Amino acid sequence: MFEVYAFATPNSVKVPIALEEIGLPYVLHGVNVRRGEQKAPEFVALNANAKVPVLVDAAAPGGRLVLTESAAILVYLAETSGRLLPTDGEGRARVFEQLFFHASGLGPAFGQAGFFQRQAAEPQSLAIARFSAEANRTLGVLDGILAECPFVAGDAFTVADIAHFGWLWRREFAGVGLEATPHVGRWYDAVAARPAVRRAIERVNALVPQA
Repeated sequence: MFEVYAFATPNSVKVPIALEEIGLPYVLHGVNVRRGEQKAPEFVALNANAKVPVLVDAAAPGGRLVLTESAAILVYLAETSGRLLPTDGEGRARVFEQLFFHASGLGPAFGQAGFFQRQAAEPQSLAIARFSAEANRTLGVLDGILAECPFVAGDAFTVADIAHFGWLWRREFAGVGLEATPHVGRWYDAVAARPAVRRAIERVNALVPQA
């Protein structure tokens, strides 16, 4: 049984999606980042970087494994299960290409665009313009890829799709729309309609206290 520490955030949702897609049982622990629970000593003991998500695999071959960083968790689950990641060849390389593009490009751009629009102590127009433009630019790159294939790394749904989906699910935080990227829109609707994705979203949304 896996344990997942998460909240309804772009990076958190990736882990339940992967577990639901693979069909692995897990317990979901809420860490309310709006209340700063990720900075509590008991959580920092799991992740010194004080960020969600965290995966705990008590039955890992080498003993209890605590793993952080959503992309690393996705790869671990895929390799452990033999699902959602080709075992060799170009297909595997394309998945890692998209994982790194997400981790170094699209994800940070969306995150910074959202931060400067919504959370910065004072308005910073230059930063907003810079990161909003970069978020839309990287989305355009992804649209070009999806113009050529049904999923971001080729013909099959993989952990690369899950990685990108997290931030596209929370794109309103970054002030990004899909009107100018129809291929991303088509892909997003297809992924969002998957039963496993819908179950995962329902579970992470349930972590948010109701007003």
